Amino acid sequence: MAQMETPKIVRCPQCGGDSVYGPSNVYRPFCSERCKNLDLGAWASESFRVPTEAPPDDQVFGDAKLQ
Repeated sequence: MAQMETPKIVRCPQCGGDSVYGPSNVYRPFCSERCKNLDLGAWASESFRVPTEAPPDDQVFGDAKLQ
């Protein structure tokens, strides 16, 4: 007989509740469609940002000089 694995339970990144991390949860790592959509909305509205080393558009990058 095949042994069934116990599903891994992780913390939902949106609400902090329990979330099943496995094929049975199509919203993983989120606990629900609602939490998944809230997270997507935060990225779409630019509430979350990835830090960058790029200078602002009005600054010269490196040794390049404006003419």
